[in-house]
Amino acid sequence: MTAASLRAWRFVHTWTSLICTVFMLLLCLTGLPLIFHHEIDEWLGAQAEPAAIQAGQEPLPLARIAEAALAQHPGKVMQYLGFDQHEPRSVFAILNDSPGGHPNDSITKVYDSHTAAPLGPPMSAFMMVMLRLHVDLYAGLPGKLFLGLMGTLLVAAIVSGVVLYAPFTRRLAFGTIRTERARRTVWLDLHNLLGIVTVAWLTVVGVTGVINTLAEPMINHWKATELADMVASQASGAGVAAAAALPLDRVVEKARAAAPGMTVSFIAYPGTAFSTSRHFGVFLRGDTPLTARLLQPVLLDAGTGEVGATRHLPWYLTALLVSQPLHFGDYGGMPLKIIWALLDLVSIVVLGSGLYLWLARRHRTAPAALTLRPAPSA
Repeated sequence: MTAASLRAWRFVHTWTSLICTVFMLLLCLTGLPLIFHHEIDEWLGAQAEPAAIQAGQEPLPLARIAEAALAQHPGKVMQYLGFDQHEPRSVFAILNDSPGGHPNDSITKVYDSHTAAPLGPPMSAFMMVMLRLHVDLYAGLPGKLFLGLMGTLLVAAIVSGVVLYAPFTRRLAFGTIRTERARRTVWLDLHNLLGIVTVAWLTVVGVTGVINTLAEPMINHWKATELADMVASQASGAGVAAAAALPLDRVVEKARAAAPGMTVSFIAYPGTAFSTSRHFGVFLRGDTPLTARLLQPVLLDAGTGEVGATRHLPWYLTALLVSQPLHFGDYGGMPLKIIWALLDLVSIVVLGSGLYLWLARRHRTAPAALTLRPAPSA
């Protein structure tokens, strides 16, 4: 590598790192509790414990859960009813002022599938703050896209760091920490070592994070194209009154028959963003760690239960659904969560040490810059 190309790569690494470091530190700090959000919420008592049930007791009909949610929130209507794959006895209900109401105006509650008792909100207030800071900085879509840009800079910093590490290893053996040298040199060696050890993980988390920031535009594009095609293929006509709609359990039965081997993830009521005025939108998932993240939508006539349309999700939504749990280490249970947390902590050290090295270099070169300044003429 020539001296000019080395300087160019060093420039890229320095400035991409500096621009994104503060935001990456924020994401690492907020992402750490999010890895364990189920466990932390249980510890905080955010949700009530489900009541004990008798052996073999069956879940209540879904209509009973919906009735309990509507009774608890008079004047609201159901938008979505779904299931938490991590909590088999939890059913979440999303209500709003109207079927097409804005998501920001909705109310989300969790209910016991066997007793219809309310269990509380899906997340504690603390965890919701962590999530909003991690996802969009409380700035909505602009905040998501900004964090996506920071994630892109992180990936550029990783790539340039790997390129710069190659000539470094020709001078020193891998893993060398020159403890006898100055403190800045020790931190440089530690920064390089921890950076190269976590390079694969940081790349995965960075890339999946960027993909996740594009979730809203991806879903909007899918709704405007493929979901619109599914809806257009149905003569939706007039809406179906709630009293005349097919019982929810029959809707689930019909949807499962249309997608064998899959289980229901959530149900979109008629008139919502994921259905038509006459159809339920039922989204089903697989039953393996990977396919449990992949959804297949089925439109069913709310009055007859007849399957109107179904199709697999496009590749970009598949990539999104796969990247979301991978970003938080949510594939392999507690062992993988612990590994993700340890790597997150190491990444905080890498980011912090990089910032320290830049500040230390600036401090070291400032006096030299003063001595080289031309003296004023007489």
